[in-house]
Amino acid sequence: MFYVIDLRGRKLRLLISVIAICIIAYMITLTIFRTFLFPIKYADLVTKYSERYNLDAYLVFSIIKTERKFNPQATSHKGAKGLMQITDQTGEWAAKEIGIENYHSDRLYEPEINIQIGCWYISKLIHQYKNNLETSLAAYNAGSGNVSKWLGDEKYSKDAKNLSFIPFKETREYVKKVIRNRKYYECLYKH
Repeated sequence: MFYVIDLRGRKLRLLISVIAICIIAYMITLTIFRTFLFPIKYADLVTKYSERYNLDAYLVFSIIKTERKFNPQATSHKGAKGLMQITDQTGEWAAKEIGIENYHSDRLYEPEINIQIGCWYISKLIHQYKNNLETSLAAYNAGSGNVSKWLGDEKYSKDAKNLSFIPFKETREYVKKVIRNRKYYECLYKH
């Protein structure tokens, strides 16, 4: 007696199993990336102020992640505070410009105040540097005074509009990280 084995059925079941395993692995990986590596926190505030100041929300999320990984109580060694690492001086200036009442520097630890000021400031820099994102991010990190000096120096700028080299290593790395993180956010969340 001979038994006929239907290999087509086994192959089809094996193929379906492999596809299911791949989909599950993809979903687990996506969840890990979204939850732990590139989270979306304070989405309502980021959406509100990125729209108000005409910014890409993924850029704002990438700045917050790069600055202090969504820690609203963070303070840098230079005294910058909160989610978007705003200095007291920038906070006071911004609060006057955009009309934040009862402002004091400790309010920079409040996510809404910090995100509002951070979005206003990066928007102002993007406008100042004529939509040049790398130059604007360099100014956000190192200060617009430093960037203005660099743009006026042929070692760092060939055309006085674009930076060909950022002399501060921290700022160079910061700009790269924000741009890279923005791409990850777009890839993970943009549908």
